[in-house]
Amino acid sequence: MRAAKPTPGKTTRLYDSGGLHLVISPTGSKAWRLKYRYNGRENRISLGAYPLISLKEARQARDDAKRQLLQGIDPSAERKARRQQAQVDATNSFQQQALEWFERQKILWVDSHTRDVERRLQANLFPDLGPLAIDRITPVQVLDTLRKMEARGAVDLAHRVMQVAAQVFRYAIACGRCATDPTSGLRGALTPHVQKHQPAIDPDELPTLLHAIDRYATEGGEAQTQRALQFLALTFVRTKELIEATWDEIDLAKAQWIITAPRMKMKRDHVVPLSTQALAILEEQQRTCRNSTYVWPGRNTRVPMSNNTLLFALYRMGYRSKMTGHGFRAVASTILNEQGWRHDVIEKQLAHEPENRVRAAYNRAEYLPERVRLMQHWGDHLDALRQGRTAQAPAHTPRLFVVNSDLTP
Repeated sequence: MRAAKPTPGKTTRLYDSGGLHLVISPTGSKAWRLKYRYNGRENRISLGAYPLISLKEARQARDDAKRQLLQGIDPSAERKARRQQAQVDATNSFQQQALEWFERQKILWVDSHTRDVERRLQANLFPDLGPLAIDRITPVQVLDTLRKMEARGAVDLAHRVMQVAAQVFRYAIACGRCATDPTSGLRGALTPHVQKHQPAIDPDELPTLLHAIDRYATEGGEAQTQRALQFLALTFVRTKELIEATWDEIDLAKAQWIITAPRMKMKRDHVVPLSTQALAILEEQQRTCRNSTYVWPGRNTRVPMSNNTLLFALYRMGYRSKMTGHGFRAVASTILNEQGWRHDVIEKQLAHEPENRVRAAYNRAEYLPERVRLMQHWGDHLDALRQGRTAQAPAHTPRLFVVNSDLTP
């Protein structure tokens, strides 16, 4: 076969057996072909180029095709079906579906969360699952991928990556591209991760902390840092939301701070009613912020204060591993719930997500009048704690429930 020469202007065929033959073109290229009959009709299929495919391999391919014929399968039609399925798989791969889901969802996320999700897809899911057809991925394949993270000690990451994978599968199910979510059968298969909550003091320790904050500047700390901690205690927003606040978000006349959607965790505007205590701090801060657009500027007024400024101040006051900026949220939530304020109102002021769609429809009203009362009460309560007293929560409106989208007392 190697010695076979082309015939100028003519295609030559060298026959083996069982329909297998080598086709030699006038240019000298050589390729294996198989001639067979299916349902009384002659067909031919290519088995590959020679010498890339040896005689032995060509005979094996011929025998495989003969076995298909014995089973009533047309080798040519089967090959065409496999090519078509490969094309379908390429557009229905896990990676393709994940990228489509990611593009649709990222408009709801803050930049940091967007980067986290993208990194989990690219670094942890795509290498193993990316090329696979999403409707053929098994729980074992997903588990093998997650176990690689566990093996390097990233137990928490494995759980977070599984959550991302589950969202991709649920998206594909909704779009009709797969029927089941293989992650649903993995509950209990991963090493349990014990979540570490950010440190927060007990509510009965709050008066001591407030006194420590009030003394911070006189004991050598920065006055702006003291005001920022006092303001954080009054508003219990997320630390990042506080330090990146700009003056154009704050309306002193209306006693409102509107944190714009791009800065919020779930990209929705959030209204923070300002108590008289919070307004007093802002008025003092405005006089000392050196004309910065930021309410809490860093040493360079063109940037906000460092994220670590408040944390290190708490360390300096003796609260390392006992309290963080985020801890003010936990303390406020605990105390306000114990005082009987409505849970929905507290959750809305914490900018937490609604528990379900019914709540979401009701929460669009934002409970703003009640939140205004809540925030002023909280400011009064902190003042009372400093004086060794407890501010009494005002009477509340009756609890409301949603029934068929109508508000019913």
